[in-house]
Amino acid sequence: METLSYLAQGFSVALAPENLMWSLVGVTIGTMVGVLPGIGPALTIALLLPLTYQVDAASAFMLFAGIYYGAMYGGSTTSILLNTPGETATIVTAIEGNKMARKGRAGAALATAAIGSFVAGTIGTILLTFLAAPVVDFALRFGPAEYFALMVLAFITVSAVLTSSILRGLTSLGMGIFLGLIGIDLQTGQPRFTFGIVELLDGIDVIVVAVGLFAIGETLYLAAYRKSAGAELIVVKDSIWMKAEDWKRSWKPWLRGAFIGFPLGAIPAGGAELPTFLSYWIEKRLSKHKEEFGHGAIEGVAGPEAANNSSTAGVLVPLLALGLPTSATAAIILSAFTSYGIQPGPTLLTSQPELVWGLIASLYVANVALLVLNLPLIGLWVKILQIPRPLLYGGILVFATLGTYGISQSVIDLALLYAMGVMGFLMRRFDFPVAPVIIGMILGPLAEQEFRRAMTISQGDVGIFFQRPLSLTLLVIALVAVIGPLAWRIIVKRKMALR
Repeated sequence: METLSYLAQGFSVALAPENLMWSLVGVTIGTMVGVLPGIGPALTIALLLPLTYQVDAASAFMLFAGIYYGAMYGGSTTSILLNTPGETATIVTAIEGNKMARKGRAGAALATAAIGSFVAGTIGTILLTFLAAPVVDFALRFGPAEYFALMVLAFITVSAVLTSSILRGLTSLGMGIFLGLIGIDLQTGQPRFTFGIVELLDGIDVIVVAVGLFAIGETLYLAAYRKSAGAELIVVKDSIWMKAEDWKRSWKPWLRGAFIGFPLGAIPAGGAELPTFLSYWIEKRLSKHKEEFGHGAIEGVAGPEAANNSSTAGVLVPLLALGLPTSATAAIILSAFTSYGIQPGPTLLTSQPELVWGLIASLYVANVALLVLNLPLIGLWVKILQIPRPLLYGGILVFATLGTYGISQSVIDLALLYAMGVMGFLMRRFDFPVAPVIIGMILGPLAEQEFRRAMTISQGDVGIFFQRPLSLTLLVIALVAVIGPLAWRIIVKRKMALR
């Protein structure tokens, strides 16, 4: 009952005219960037981070959440009509969705994607509503040693498990930690890594780094390596209303996808890609129409799209309750919290209840708004695909530059912005993950503080991290996350060699 009373207060915040407007703007922008191939929610939110200096926290996070949810919706449009996923999470949707479109059933494919996204997004938001508080209660048992171990686990899973190369992931993480430690050490008062530059004494603004790596770096990479000429765009000629048979074949995949996506989105190694592939595999095994898979099976669109959107709500559980991002977009949202001086974690629900519950309530509003937007306005989203890429990329660079300069009117910040942009471009070019840089920059200084506190409590005894059961368990999991993939590859190679 207490949760419901908090949620009611959240709706009073979310339905305030100003906050409602920002939420609706967010879902509209999110759907648009989801439709455009390569322009995802992480880049868009990074581009809009300078708004945090002008807009109050509740409005900004409702905008960002709307963009996050909307991008998950919009990515299916490109996958189905263009066979080009707007998001990595919609790769699976293209397999069956584009086949349906080529058979003249684009409307049904888009409809099951939109309705499935609404159903799963709502289920995921309900689970977020009732699971956030228990996770917080569990997190309150953490001391400095447990928090340090938890951050080590976050570093390892994001840098090693979520990337193709452990070495590259850890390299990106190290770069982020280095950037986060620049400035004055709060405990000793000594400058670190400033190289005599006065402007660096206050540290590097995480917003400058995020906008540079994602907005500038991604745009330079897309402009250099993505051809402007796309694949054949299929026009929607059939009705967007689903037939009775389509409903019958879609509702179970929607529910299964929702309950697959949420828990996998909440764990550090989950993300949105894994649940979509898992959902597709399950639907293919359970379907009574196996012969249609690979040729346009509606279950292959309904299940993965539901898993995709449900995982988005799952990502917000560790972000809000533990302060841990499990995706690139979550890392950018975490940097927005930092710019407001707010630290997500167990105390957030009590220190900022209006913000948290207003944000959760806005997700219900966003889901309804997205359903209304996606079904009638499919024709508009199709036209957005025709925007010339040079104009799109040029606009992103202009807005990123103006937004960053507007924060502090500092030429040094602009130089840092484009230095980070070039670094982001090179990282993408040579397949170094970008998200660990932001995570390391934000969590690195916090991990250092918790480590110092733990060492102070234990009077310099490192054994404190191994004597406490919870911290030891977390460190063991982190070790397994590093050694496990390597051991598995060795086992597979040996088996292949024996054949």
